[in-house]
Amino acid sequence: MDRAWAAWLLASFGILTAGLAGLIFIAIQYASGASWSVALRRIPEALTAAIPIGGAAVLALVLLKPGPYPWSHGLEAHEGAEALAAFKVMWLSWPFFAGRAVFYVLVWIAFARAIVTHSRRQDEDASPAHTTRNITLSVAAIIVFALTFSLASFDWIMSIEPEWYSTIFAVYNFAGLFSSGLATIVILAVWLRRGPLRFVVSDEHLHDLGKLLFAFCTFWMYIWFSQYMLIWYANLPEETGYFITRMRGAYELLFIVNMLLNWVFPFFLLLRRPPKRRPEMLAKIAMVVLVGRWLDLYLMIVPPFSPAGPPFGMWEVASVLALGGGVAWIVTRALGQAPLVAANDPRLAHSLHYHS
Repeated sequence: MDRAWAAWLLASFGILTAGLAGLIFIAIQYASGASWSVALRRIPEALTAAIPIGGAAVLALVLLKPGPYPWSHGLEAHEGAEALAAFKVMWLSWPFFAGRAVFYVLVWIAFARAIVTHSRRQDEDASPAHTTRNITLSVAAIIVFALTFSLASFDWIMSIEPEWYSTIFAVYNFAGLFSSGLATIVILAVWLRRGPLRFVVSDEHLHDLGKLLFAFCTFWMYIWFSQYMLIWYANLPEETGYFITRMRGAYELLFIVNMLLNWVFPFFLLLRRPPKRRPEMLAKIAMVVLVGRWLDLYLMIVPPFSPAGPPFGMWEVASVLALGGGVAWIVTRALGQAPLVAANDPRLAHSLHYHS
């Protein structure tokens, strides 16, 4: 049963973070005044459709009196320091825990729907006021996301092992979220470029997406190393246990492969200019990053339930199919609900010819 809970959490959290990656990508573009991405903005907009479905799946797990969380049966026995235990008992009390989870998901859905709605309405009335409103919404969304996603990472993932803590864990989760979100956008852009967006998505768009993917895979590795190095250097028992579990037995191989997929391969393959301008090559690199994302979530979630060794069977296969198939179904369905180009956005012309 523990493996089923872990697979459920892995798939639902993965789907939710794919949607959040689309939201944050859009918000960053609006907030920074970027115009290059307007031509392919409908792709991350479609990704945001995963937020309600992934969020509902996470909430369903939480509201079932959380199965994967050992503290749900009493946290006091897990803590030695009374003051810290008192805070954790309060913070991880089920009503407060569930209430926060509902709040996080509703806030993310509200921001995503507001921003996407203004973008779609601009197709109808061509009013630049929608862009102005989305800039304001995007700045607010980035700030709120930084706070809520940090707490959600602590609540839903870190609290699986309530004795362990890392102040950089939320940033690490964001790095994985955004690099995998960029990889998903790359794959969809390459796919749509073969059909309806063949005269819209140019080599320049793919090149810039490739540069962003290169940068955030490197950012992921920087945060991964920062967390590992500080815990290794401090050598505190309450911190080192996290890595000891994941570097023992067969987990050690997955621990190394995780770094290869999420940083080593993307870094060296995208270091040169040509691969970033070759659609098929760029899509294959993005696929590597997505496999790495699944493995990264697997290593965050599964080892506490199977410390003797990494399981891979029906439940783990189900998590792969649910995560990959779920995101694909949600996004392709959402892409058909609006024009694939934001035709009345005032910055579209610049996006189409920004390197000409």
